[in-house]
Amino acid sequence: MVKINIVEIENTKRVKAVRVEPSANGLTVIGGNNNQGKTTVLDSIAWVLGGEKYKPSQAQRDGSVLPPNLHIVMSNGLIVERKGKNSDLKVIDPSGQKGGQQLLNDFVEQLALDLPKFMQSNNRDKANILLQIVGVGDKLYEIEKSEKEVYNRRLAIGQIADQKTKFAKEATYYPDAPKEPISASELIRQQQDILAQNGENQRKRQSLAVFQNKANDLSIKIADLNNELTAVLKDLSIAQKSAIDLHDQSTDELESNITNIEAINRKVRTNLDKDKAEQDALEYSSQYATLTKEIDDLRKNKIDLLKGADLPLSGLSVEDGELIYNGKKWDCMSSSDQLKVSTAIVRKLNPNCGFVLLDKLEQMDLTSLKEFGEWLEQEDLQAIATRVSTGEECSIIIEDGYVVGADIQASEQPAEENKTWKEGSF
Repeated sequence: MVKINIVEIENTKRVKAVRVEPSANGLTVIGGNNNQGKTTVLDSIAWVLGGEKYKPSQAQRDGSVLPPNLHIVMSNGLIVERKGKNSDLKVIDPSGQKGGQQLLNDFVEQLALDLPKFMQSNNRDKANILLQIVGVGDKLYEIEKSEKEVYNRRLAIGQIADQKTKFAKEATYYPDAPKEPISASELIRQQQDILAQNGENQRKRQSLAVFQNKANDLSIKIADLNNELTAVLKDLSIAQKSAIDLHDQSTDELESNITNIEAINRKVRTNLDKDKAEQDALEYSSQYATLTKEIDDLRKNKIDLLKGADLPLSGLSVEDGELIYNGKKWDCMSSSDQLKVSTAIVRKLNPNCGFVLLDKLEQMDLTSLKEFGEWLEQEDLQAIATRVSTGEECSIIIEDGYVVGADIQASEQPAEENKTWKEGSF
C-alpha cells in the first residue's frame, strides 16, 4: 500500500509554510484553533494527489505575492508537486521519469481524499458501495427482492387467516341443525308417500268392513249358504292377516319441518359457514407457515452469500440495504466504529491506497480517537486528520499558517532562494 511520507505546503489558502511527516501507521492529528490552516493541509493533499477538481477556488494565500508551492513524497518513492503560476502537476517516479495524474490514479482512491463524503452519504449508498466492491450486490438484490415479495404474500395470507379464525370463533353454531339444507320439495314428496300409504291402508280397512258385513249376512243364512260362507270366511281370514300389522305414520314432523324450513336452513347455512371458515383458517395458516419457511431460507441464503464474500472488516455486513457492524446500524455505531467501517471500505475500493484524509474530528472524544488510532496501526493504515484542539492528542498544531514551535518561518522570497519549513515530527 502506498502512503504519504512528507507533505510540504507553502502560500496556499491560510497556510504560509508547513511541513508534515505523518506517521506511517496510525493517526496523525493536525490541531489548532479555527481559521489557522488545519483544513488547508488536507485540501492541499487532495489537490496534489486528486487532480484539478480538488483545487480550492482561491488557492493562493491572501497577501502572498508567490503562488502555491506543494510538494508530497509518497512511500513508493513518487514525488508529486504543484507549483508555479498555473500550479501545474509534476509527478516524478523513483527512476526519475516524469508522469501525470494517471500514474497517481493507480493508487489514490478518491474517497480516501474525502472520507466524510462517504460517511455523509445515505445508508443505502454506503451499503451499495460495499456490496459492489465485494461482488455480491446483484445477487443480494435479487435475494432481498424475493424475500420482500414472499414477505408481502405471507402478510396478506396471515391477515386472511386471522379474519377467518376470528369469524369462525365468533360465528353461532346450532348443534341440533342437520348437516345439509332441507329441500321443501323432498319433504312434500315424503309427505305424499305417507299419505298414499295411509290411503291404501284405509282402502284395506274398508275392504275388511265389506267382508265383515258379508260374513254377518251369511251367518244368518248359514244353513243355506255354507259353501258361500266358507269362501267368505277364507277371504276374511286373509283380510285379517293382511291388516293386523298395519300402522299409520304421522306427518306431524314433516308438516313442522315444512313450516320451519327457512329457519332450519338458516341454521344449516350458519353451521356450514362456520365449518368453512375453520377449514379456510387452517389452510391459510398452513400457507403462512410455508411462506415463513421460504423467508427463513431466503434470509439464510443472504447470510451465506455475505459470509462467503470477501468483506473488508470482520463483523461488517448488510441487512435490508443498510450497513451493519457488530449488530448495529450506522446511526447506532460509535464515532470510532463509523470511521473504522468507512476506512475499511475505502481501502477495499483501492487496496493500493494506504491512507485516508479526515477533516473535523473534534466531535470524537479522546477515548474514541485513541481507539481509532490503535485500529489504524493494527490494520497498517495511515490517517491524516484535523481537529479543533491544542491538546496532547494533536501530532502538530498549526497557528497562523505555521507549525507551532518551529523557529524559522518561510519568507516571501522565491522558494528556490529561501525555502524553509515549519516541521512536525512523529
